[in-house]
Amino acid sequence: MRRSLAFGLGLLIALAPERIVESAERLAFENPHAGRLRPWTLPIGRLEGLLVAWLAGRRSDGTTVLEPLVAGLGVVLALAPRTALRLGLRTAYENPTELEVKPWVVPATRLAGACYLVAGLFAGRGAAPKDDGRERAAIGESPSADQ
Repeated sequence: MRRSLAFGLGLLIALAPERIVESAERLAFENPHAGRLRPWTLPIGRLEGLLVAWLAGRRSDGTTVLEPLVAGLGVVLALAPRTALRLGLRTAYENPTELEVKPWVVPATRLAGACYLVAGLFAGRGAAPKDDGRERAAIGESPSADQ
């Protein structure tokens, strides 16, 4: 389910970055129409969405590259939310100093970072596959060898 959710969100970001940015601006800024996006912001958003969808859609037996990236981003957001916001605004907007961030955004950034950290560290740990004996049978051991 987690993989399907990440895949769907990645596709949504890739297909409609304008709508997501407009909604986020209305939620996060006191003056949402003051921001002037840099020319690369929306294309990079599309690329990010495609990358998330691709990574989520890949099959892997162990930890994917996505979990450490999510955990690393979580550390940065949780420990330095103001710095992360300032860097994000400078990267995405031509006029970041003119944007007035609502007071709840910094604590929400810290909380999101903590959630990302937990998700990155503990992803996939709760659903270990059961040993049904086929692997042992394939190498010549009895399925009930250590039961």
